[in-house]
Amino acid sequence: MKLSRDESGNSLIKKLSKLGYEISRQKGSHIRLTRIDTKGTHPITIPNHNPLKVGLLSKILFDVANRLDLTKDELMKLIND
Repeated sequence: MKLSRDESGNSLIKKLSKLGYEISRQKGSHIRLTRIDTKGTHPITIPNHNPLKVGLLSKILFDVANRLDLTKDELMKLIND
């Protein structure tokens, strides 16, 4: 599945909140999300930029997909529905 070229930090945060990620802190324009599961905690930092650079978006989605034992395409279908 092709990555969106106009994804903002805020919209990505809303999409990841569907998977259990919650805002734990913010420093400047960088927002830290944390998800607690059986493996422990999984923190990710998302810049509140509009739009996010495609490489950074890909890296964030790759990290989240690995943590949830999904492929990146499966993750994108989950968060985009």
